[in-house]
Amino acid sequence: MSPSESPVRVRIDLAYDGAPFAGWARQPGLPTVQGALEDALAVLVRRDVRVAVAGRTDTGVHARGQVVHLDLAPEEWAGLARGREEGPARALERRLTGALAHVLGRGRREQGLPECPGAVVVRRAGAAPAGFDARFSAVSRRYSYRIDDGAAGRDPLTRHLTWWSKDVLDVPVMARAAQELVGLHDFLSFCRPREGATTVREVLDVSVERDRDGLVLLGIEADAFCHHMVRSVVGAAARVGAGREDPDWLGRRLAERVRDAKALLAPPHALVLEEVRYPGDAALGERAERTRARRAPLGDPRGEAPGGNLRDALREPRHDAPGAADGPGRPRGD
Repeated sequence: MSPSESPVRVRIDLAYDGAPFAGWARQPGLPTVQGALEDALAVLVRRDVRVAVAGRTDTGVHARGQVVHLDLAPEEWAGLARGREEGPARALERRLTGALAHVLGRGRREQGLPECPGAVVVRRAGAAPAGFDARFSAVSRRYSYRIDDGAAGRDPLTRHLTWWSKDVLDVPVMARAAQELVGLHDFLSFCRPREGATTVREVLDVSVERDRDGLVLLGIEADAFCHHMVRSVVGAAARVGAGREDPDWLGRRLAERVRDAKALLAPPHALVLEEVRYPGDAALGERAERTRARRAPLGDPRGEAPGGNLRDALREPRHDAPGAADGPGRPRGD
């Protein structure tokens, strides 16, 4: 690509089964979702490719609505169709699906790993609008977590996607207690902090209910998540639901900002990244720039959420899928 040419930014929407992988992020000698995706993309463009992701997931965590972006030279984008009568976006979906089948099949077998065809699915692909950044343009991420507490009888066919609790949980009490988490707070009590990183996050919504199969379904949406934040919230809510803590304990723990022996980390295999939400096309670039600004501690006059008013942003026209099929072109939740 010559210096005068602008790259084509490509958005890819993915779903994946996290069980066969050691998390999202590429790691030497370990099978990861990012590694599989980048290896498949390298087959198509015949060079190493690096993608940026909306939210990294830990070992065993799944996704229905993951989003990544990458940049291609204009000739690489146009050449994806290889002379066929289809646009680059459709060609990328088709060819990337085939390349993933090879990487997750024969590729894993040659590494001595079990084959897992279909573990990564391309939902959509296309040229992204100007200013789009999968990570920094995002307004929020939404996760779900399912618990089987035996209230409706155990289903062994769902054991790989649910946390089997030995306690029957009081769902209405859990739902009320979880509302203490909504808003802009320092979630140190529910995070595994990293040096130099903030643990301030804005939770937009939390819900706890029983689904039609009798499972306890916890849903949570926030601007971003600290490492292990969702699983820590689930573990704490389960302590309340089991009667080990009173309904006000979640709020008190949030205010105390402590990490102690009462921190219960729910297992990863029942956690799913359901959706990443973005503002309308015109606001994508501005949102990315504001998110890149480091968030100040609570109480600091600079401590506004890095995108301004998130609820206002969520009321704007949303961009939850790529644009026209062939048009121009910090967070964790585990």
